[in-house]
Amino acid sequence: MAGVSRLQYTTETRLIRVMCSGRVDLEFVLRAFLNGMDGVFIGGCHLGECNYITHGNYHALNMVLLCRKIMEHIGLNPERLRVEFMSAGDGILFAEVMGDFGKKVKALGPLGKGEDIDQDELKVKIKEVIKLIPYIKIVEREKLASHLENKEDYDELFTSDEIDRLFSEVTSYYIDPEKCRACGTCLRKCPADAIIGAKKQIHVIDQEKCIKCGTCFEACPPKFGAVTKYSGEPVPPPIPEEERTIVKKTKNNKE
Repeated sequence: MAGVSRLQYTTETRLIRVMCSGRVDLEFVLRAFLNGMDGVFIGGCHLGECNYITHGNYHALNMVLLCRKIMEHIGLNPERLRVEFMSAGDGILFAEVMGDFGKKVKALGPLGKGEDIDQDELKVKIKEVIKLIPYIKIVEREKLASHLENKEDYDELFTSDEIDRLFSEVTSYYIDPEKCRACGTCLRKCPADAIIGAKKQIHVIDQEKCIKCGTCFEACPPKFGAVTKYSGEPVPPPIPEEERTIVKKTKNNKE
């Protein structure tokens, strides 16, 4: 409606259309900042008026509230991210909101410089958060599914202390080489292909690929119990490749 009515708004804006605001993932927002965008605006249908049964606009709202707290955690001004809900007929409102958001972002200055953060340091921080997105979604899945009706509740959905704990107590998983029997169960079920292993070889978790989902922990047969959970501390280094071969015990041969 804003375009048809020839309404003016900030020329720095680049529109990306999606089927639903709920389609905008946390990773999309962080990658926009990683690629140098100074601000991100998300516009969705009015809450309670979603065209889909998924009510994606509530997901978009919760994602934004979470992302703003994460931005605070890594030193970015959360005002660089904004979400508003309006209909296709709200052209005047859209133009006003975009104009206001554009002025806000200009006042904040270029990403990172406005917060006095080194560009390389900022990129490292954002990349580290992106790697943890699957883990963050698992931990916060209940809150991300919330349907908040009152704006007064927005600031209470995610707290700064909660986000600080989220990053300080990150859960990691490690396969104990003394207990692993190379059954392959964890290797087959890992959704990220983060487990390295083969027949008669002790399995190892590639911590760079691991998304902290805990599938390996749940999948490992109880009789082995080879997968250990670590919270807020580094996991032991992986066993050297040349030491991963498993030699089964026989009457005349012991490991």
